[in-house]
Amino acid sequence: MVIVVKGTRKNPQVQELIDWIEQRNISVQATEGTQKTILGLVGDTSVLDIDTVKTFPVVEDVKRIQEPYKRANRKFHREDTVVEAGGVRLGGGNFQVIAGPCSVESEEQMCGIAREVQAAGARLLRGGAFKPRTSPYAFQGLKAEGIEYLTEAGQMCKMPIVTEIMSASDLELFHDVDIIQVGARNMQNFALLRELGKQSKPVLLKRGLANSLEELLMSAEYIMAGGNPNVILCERGIRTFETSTRNTLDISAVPVLKKLTHLPVVVDPSHASGHSALVEPLALAAVAAGADGLMIEVHNQPQKALCDGAQSLDCGQFAALMKKITALRALVTSFGAEEERV
Repeated sequence: MVIVVKGTRKNPQVQELIDWIEQRNISVQATEGTQKTILGLVGDTSVLDIDTVKTFPVVEDVKRIQEPYKRANRKFHREDTVVEAGGVRLGGGNFQVIAGPCSVESEEQMCGIAREVQAAGARLLRGGAFKPRTSPYAFQGLKAEGIEYLTEAGQMCKMPIVTEIMSASDLELFHDVDIIQVGARNMQNFALLRELGKQSKPVLLKRGLANSLEELLMSAEYIMAGGNPNVILCERGIRTFETSTRNTLDISAVPVLKKLTHLPVVVDPSHASGHSALVEPLALAAVAAGADGLMIEVHNQPQKALCDGAQSLDCGQFAALMKKITALRALVTSFGAEEERV
């Protein structure tokens, strides 16, 4: 970080600012001019809030010369992080598909879908027990009962389970959950992120509807700063002026995130599109872009689903898509190997 201040170190206000910075274990290198001084800060400047620094009357300008996220930054962690849940590895060349219904509706429904998606090649099982809905009158999920059904289905098929948390007060219900999902609406629920940072269970963090990639990484930083390095990022589409889809899938987010961070990146084409017919092309595009995995909604009877049936594939459609994903993955892998040889 670089701070431009008015005057030299002889100015008591400049020295006061330097003392304040050094109290935060950051060293200051001052380059003095006749009317201005440039302060070069060395250390973990992520602890400094730019707006707070600007409240000092002698400060003229503040610029970061490095990203404020340290733990999630590839510059400080060159190798890809591999997150493991229930014996399934994701990231670092380990591609996985997370599949299941938007919401857990019954024991029979959950177990039936689990068998189908496992047979098609999915390694992780998803299902919503807590559902954040725009309308207070819409189905809100079975909550604890839903987690029980999801856990039973996962154990039956020996598949790690993924489900969304709404509040830190519900953490005790997630004892048997393998990956805790933080939904788009909670991406900046910092109190929740701090609590998830205190435990070691993997967290799948979805990008908010109107958040930048840096904001997504800063949310990941909250979890990692608490001591939990097991974070998976999820691109699920952002809100734009386009109305023909539920959201706009930012496919460019995949290569950008792979450049900025070492964390695994998965894509959710179901929430991005809102239409089952668009899930396949978007899923294949994500694979081609280099995603570490996909999260796909699958229902045995989409037309009767209590939540998001329009964007859910039926079990047959999912099985057909998995064959195409496998074929495309083989091509992408072979291209990568050829580039390395060249």
